[in-house]
Amino acid sequence: MPKSLLYIIAIFWTVFLQAQQRDFWLIDKDTQTKNIVKDSAAAVKFLDSLAQTSYFFAKLHSVENKDQHTEIYYDKGPNFNQAQVKFSDSLQKEFNYPKEIYVKNLDSLKLKINQRYRDKGFAFNRVRTKFIEIKNDKPTIEISVVPAQQRRINSFVVRGYERVPKRFVKNLEKAYLGKVYDDKNLVAINKDLQGHTFVSLEKPPQTLFTKDSTQIYLFLQKKRVNNFDGMLGFGNDKTEKFTFNGTINIALRNMFNGFESISLYWQRNPDKGQTFDLQTDIPYTFKSNVGVNVGVNIYRQDSTFATVKFRPALYLHLSQNQKIGLRGIFESSAVLDSLYTQAQDFTKKGIGVWYQYQSGSDIPLFIYNTNIRAEVDFIKSNYDKTNLSVNQMRYFVSGEHNFHLKGNHYLNLRGESALLSAKNDLSVNELFRFGGWNSMRGFNELSLVSDFYAFGGAEYRYLVNDQAFFDVFAQYGTMSNKSLNASPSLYSLGLGFNFFLPVGLMSFQISNGNQFGNPFKFSETKIHWGIVSRF
Repeated sequence: MPKSLLYIIAIFWTVFLQAQQRDFWLIDKDTQTKNIVKDSAAAVKFLDSLAQTSYFFAKLHSVENKDQHTEIYYDKGPNFNQAQVKFSDSLQKEFNYPKEIYVKNLDSLKLKINQRYRDKGFAFNRVRTKFIEIKNDKPTIEISVVPAQQRRINSFVVRGYERVPKRFVKNLEKAYLGKVYDDKNLVAINKDLQGHTFVSLEKPPQTLFTKDSTQIYLFLQKKRVNNFDGMLGFGNDKTEKFTFNGTINIALRNMFNGFESISLYWQRNPDKGQTFDLQTDIPYTFKSNVGVNVGVNIYRQDSTFATVKFRPALYLHLSQNQKIGLRGIFESSAVLDSLYTQAQDFTKKGIGVWYQYQSGSDIPLFIYNTNIRAEVDFIKSNYDKTNLSVNQMRYFVSGEHNFHLKGNHYLNLRGESALLSAKNDLSVNELFRFGGWNSMRGFNELSLVSDFYAFGGAEYRYLVNDQAFFDVFAQYGTMSNKSLNASPSLYSLGLGFNFFLPVGLMSFQISNGNQFGNPFKFSETKIHWGIVSRF
């Protein structure tokens, strides 16, 4: 505190001791601004605050004792937060500053300079100010910076859940080691790990500075990512008979701390079709960035035909959230009913490429924040009875993203499309099947059969809290089935409620879908009830 201010306080303290019960009016001589305090301690505190607000040369003007109060007139003097600033040679050169400027907020300028040096990795820089003179009632000061040592990220240290794959840590090191230690990179590290499928951060990354190194400490915890997903659906089949369908999906993930996963999926649709799917994924084989995925899919349509698909794949991790892969395609289908003429026996072999981007959501009720997948397959098809051999191309793309509107309001946008391009006529057992709970809602599971389809939808979600949300959705779609010479446009509307119970995430959904031009039928309403339990 400046000596002049101490001198003022000492004088007033003597006066205040003589009149402890009197009000004190502290009046600014220039602006006549009045501050009334009840005791001497409060008066001293107010005068002391002048120095804290950059009035370092405040002066006592006069003291007048009145009958009921004491009036104290003071002169604040120049505000040192408004000053003529001269920059050091190094600042002029570093940031192309002029030699001298006038500023109305010196503290803000100092913070800005400090942040610019922090962004260059000088975490412990010091901004110095040197008083030169007062000219025309305005202080003149000089600003310089002592940058200290530039900091770069030297290593990562994992704490908490330490049994993560070594390649996971190496990928972080590859992305960030040697980079400048600044807020931008810290935020990027935090963001990469927040959306990770298998681990989460107990707290933001912490930093340990030593004389020669900068270490980033990651306090990880293992996510509960094993899950059981079950769904029951109620509605009418093609004969308008009330029926139900169901889905069971069991996924075991990261059981051996390698970020691996094994999933088993079974589905029964109202038209007596059944799907069995087994997927095995090992992301870091031989401690490399190359992953292996093997999938087996079996579809059986009552007693008419059955199709088996085997798809082994290798893929490369482009980043924590991105993969690009190459896969083999082996398919075989057999007609079980000799009187069924819409299907035919065939075998297919081919090769395909695919890309996937996934980022998890910070909201437990949402599975993904963003989920994108694209596939292109080149296929050689052989038909047993006709000895026909043709080349085919298969395309698939899907995307989903959650937008935070404001407060508890969110918008989920999702779209999907697939095309099977072939010069020959396609049989029913090689066409796409979609519709139902996870695609075009309002229709029975896998009831829509086509060689091309595309649909998109918007879903408004209102979070009641972090344990429940309501949703209202609308979807539009189109499809083509050349064998039936049909290309209808479709719509779907509905609403739902999702909430957490001790056993898991419960979902309840009511939807109705139809073709444009057809009359609305309440009997076509579908009810789905499902649960996702993580363990």
